[in-house]
Amino acid sequence: MYRSRMDVFCQKLSDAGVDVALITDEDNVYYLTGYYDYLHMEFGRPTVLIVSREGRSLLITPTIDLVAAQAHAQVDAIAAWNDGMGDEWRTELPKAVQNASCVAIEPNHMPPIVQAYVSQLVGIDRLTSATPILADMRMIKSAPELQLARHAGQVANAMMAAGRDAIGHGVAEYEVALATSHAGTRKAAELLAAHYDDADMSPNTHFLQIMASGPDITKTHHRASTRVMAKGEPVFLCFCGMTNFHRFKLGFDRTFWIDDIADRTQADVYEVAVASQKAALDMIRPGVMAQDVHAAYAEVIQDAGHEYPFRCGRATGFSFLEHPQLVTGDTTILQPGMVLAVDGSVSVKTFRAQVGDSLIVTDTGYELLTDHPKAVADVIL
Repeated sequence: MYRSRMDVFCQKLSDAGVDVALITDEDNVYYLTGYYDYLHMEFGRPTVLIVSREGRSLLITPTIDLVAAQAHAQVDAIAAWNDGMGDEWRTELPKAVQNASCVAIEPNHMPPIVQAYVSQLVGIDRLTSATPILADMRMIKSAPELQLARHAGQVANAMMAAGRDAIGHGVAEYEVALATSHAGTRKAAELLAAHYDDADMSPNTHFLQIMASGPDITKTHHRASTRVMAKGEPVFLCFCGMTNFHRFKLGFDRTFWIDDIADRTQADVYEVAVASQKAALDMIRPGVMAQDVHAAYAEVIQDAGHEYPFRCGRATGFSFLEHPQLVTGDTTILQPGMVLAVDGSVSVKTFRAQVGDSLIVTDTGYELLTDHPKAVADVIL
């Protein structure tokens, strides 16, 4: 799988007139080589994947991660470097670019320290971006990737069900987060054991639970806290970071109430959010422009008297955000094999409602990957 991706990438480099690419985005390094879960720039240690148009690949990685690289990285060679020894990670870069007429980098995903050094080696007239090439490659998922997406959906559904069951009067938010993490990990472990021969891939969820309750409901990316929930309050659960099975990411959101809806105006806002998502979902099929999905969703929200909303959704995969985005200005045409997260959301001064699901674009429409009730009666717990 990785070798075939690398072959396609090299052909695209050649077609674009690129001699060598320097890949530094961790998701793209994984996509091309299978190397993952190293501790990199957060600890001051760059990792760089060098790929030539002829197909040669060299992974520059810290010595501390050499064993993991040797186990996982499907590359031609590995150059390990140690802290404070010689030129560290810089040693191989001059040789890689010295005879290149055109060098592709990832401008928005290259650590500043690496980009500053590369700019000393390569004039701006010789630099181009590898980002569009890789974004295009990753846009349509392969059959194995779609299997990962479906399994990620099962993990997400398990987390949502556990979170729903944990919500209640007198319960602290962090207790919900513990329940979702436990359920997601259990489901991921079950799927890994049944379908994958990869003992090193961790099933554990590793992203702080996004949730908000009561007066914090308008804080879109609020994390689970020690706040104790109460009867009549709204509760928002989001798994857009936690749904990360075998490195494949999805989006998934729901809004709930505890026992009853204390403020009945919230139900009206919620219904608009659900309707806006339905309008977007009704647009999902091959041949539709990404921005038109957003337009259908936005029209429902604005016709109900609310402000113009943020983007309707985004593509996902091995990154949280991939191409295309469902937003004004993105003219990408939807194609079968895309994986999209599609939201419906409305915000007012004291309340915010959001529902979101992930799906696969099919030949005739879409296949839902996440599934949980949305009717008002079904989200009053």
